Amino acid sequence: MKTKTQSSLSLKLLVISVFIAFLLLFVLRSRLTSSGENTSFLLSASSISNAFLPRSSASSGDKETISCSSPKCNNKIPSSVAKSLIHYATSNTTPQQKLDEISITSNILDKKSPCTFLVFGLGHDSLMWHTLNFGGRTIFLDEDIIWIEKIKNKFPMLESYHVTYDSKVKEANVLMEAGKKPDCTAIVDPRYTKCQLALKGLPNEIYDIKWDLIMVDAPTGFHKNAPGRMTAIYTAGMMARNRENGETHVFVHDVHRNIEDKFSRQFLCDGYMKEQVGKLRHFTIPSHKTNLDMPFCP
Repeated sequence: MKTKTQSSLSLKLLVISVFIAFLLLFVLRSRLTSSGENTSFLLSASSISNAFLPRSSASSGDKETISCSSPKCNNKIPSSVAKSLIHYATSNTTPQQKLDEISITSNILDKKSPCTFLVFGLGHDSLMWHTLNFGGRTIFLDEDIIWIEKIKNKFPMLESYHVTYDSKVKEANVLMEAGKKPDCTAIVDPRYTKCQLALKGLPNEIYDIKWDLIMVDAPTGFHKNAPGRMTAIYTAGMMARNRENGETHVFVHDVHRNIEDKFSRQFLCDGYMKEQVGKLRHFTIPSHKTNLDMPFCP
């Protein structure tokens, strides 16, 4: 027979387990609801107890038994969401961004997804972005082809492409001055502009898609011979301005560094900046196609 202390401890553990399970289900179902499902998610205390407590502890008035063939079982967690959950629950590797930084982009995805999301960089947080944009299209661009193959083998559901950068961090000052010239401030498809800062070797569909969100968290930029993020930041801004209508949310990570700070302010514009949290800066850039007389920066 259990002692009073043992019984109390068991009860506390049971209550904690039920709470964690409820919280997990609430977060996951909320994500599905924001992705376009119209089903509501209201779990009463009795439904929680029926789901997680032993059958003997459930209400005696609830005699319904739910089988796997029941329509109530149709709202399963999608496979990709389940894989993402398992990966981050069992991995010792954490995303590059911190929670408060991730929350900025996550809040936008909460409103916009399923949507189009372009990410410069393929890393430990890529599966998370792919999952948060469940049902949308998320594409990753990276300069390391070996790394791309490694990630593809591990997460084949991620769509990624190799990018070759011709720029160098040590050329940043020259590129900054070039970016101020008319060739770089004209609203032109990055494929056809004469601007040195434009990335022109991307797959055609990258230029053709109307992006709802763009994240610049690559390429490498912490030593003088690294490609740096000058061209990625500029091209992200031009893709946003070049869309036919609407606006694009552009995020730049590592803005504590000189290049990310100066190039995001210059080419994404202080006037379009919405907020900065930690090392992440968030801009909302409207289409300039609807009004070609709009100044490059407000």
